Amino acid sequence: MKRSVDRILTTHCGSLARPENVLDLMRAKEMGEPYDAEAYATRVRGAVADSVGQQVRTGIDIVTDGEQGKSGFFSYVGERLSGFEARPNADGPRFEAEREAFPEYYRQYFSTAMMGGRVGRQVSLVCTGPVSYRGEEAVRRDIDNLRAATRAAAVEDAFLPAVAPGGGGENEYYPSEEEYLFAVADAMHNEYRAIVDAGFDLQIDDPYLTGIFSYSPLSAADKRRKAELSVEAINHALRGIPEDRVRFHTCYGINEGPRVHDAPLADYVDVMLRVNAGAYSLEAANARHEHEYHVWETVRLPEGKILMPGVITHASNIVEHPELIAERIVRYAKLVGRENVVAGADCGFSSQATYNPEVNPRVVWAKFQAMAEGARLATARLWA
Repeated sequence: MKRSVDRILTTHCGSLARPENVLDLMRAKEMGEPYDAEAYATRVRGAVADSVGQQVRTGIDIVTDGEQGKSGFFSYVGERLSGFEARPNADGPRFEAEREAFPEYYRQYFSTAMMGGRVGRQVSLVCTGPVSYRGEEAVRRDIDNLRAATRAAAVEDAFLPAVAPGGGGENEYYPSEEEYLFAVADAMHNEYRAIVDAGFDLQIDDPYLTGIFSYSPLSAADKRRKAELSVEAINHALRGIPEDRVRFHTCYGINEGPRVHDAPLADYVDVMLRVNAGAYSLEAANARHEHEYHVWETVRLPEGKILMPGVITHASNIVEHPELIAERIVRYAKLVGRENVVAGADCGFSSQATYNPEVNPRVVWAKFQAMAEGARLATARLWA
């Protein structure tokens, strides 16, 4: 995994808007309608190439495929893991405390955004049988598409995202939560291993860790036990994979809105740092979490690890000023060391495939350009 040895590097969290010609066929596929599978594969491959090329042109050093072939950052696992049943979910995302506090806002928001805005059916995944991995062909396609795109764009550093074991869905089959999580971890290990063996870094996407602390009705002690079990399952899934090939991304699973129930970083940072990863990507640029750089005044980033704080956010269409981005980078560099900071985004910009992404794609590219310029400004100050 590349470090900021002589300048601040830039990356992001993965998902980007899919083009309409991909969405049209993806929608048919998701709805169980007839579609041209060969044309779909060709369009996804082209979309990955276009996305990687644009990432490079806008100043991203460590690129990814934009999840162009996935319907959602977690819902795709229904195609890659056996043992799950898709069930209609008319209520959409939960976030009960937020919905109760701001019912009018979230009634409108969830009707068009996040799962309510995705191209396919709104479903929940439920485990109803033994879990096993069946995604070999799909992950190979992801790998081949990204490899072709990075070669065409002449970029060396790239990663592929994959969901954490906690994102598998609800359990109705295994006797205990622990058995269920470890079964999913065993299955997802195949995908994680394939990505790393192909020469790409692996990103674990895990909004579920923060969800335990934000929305669970459990006691504080039970929340920690549940979170620790989740991390144990992640590490089980990562067994045999070098830490310096893994980046762990956690966020809050919700994009825009009041978000007054987001758990503070201080509540879970120690648990997060137990994940066997070489880098930690987290929300740090939006109005609920920007102040949390102070956490690193008392929490020590383990030796050899990298912090990827969000310096641009997915929660607004405002393009951050490069000077502000530089200030954010410098804050972190002074706390954890300049070589241990890679500038990133709070979260993905299209976590669900949708015709109406919350952040306009042109705005995303402008944000990336601003981040690259902010990284240059920060570099000049940190290596002066």
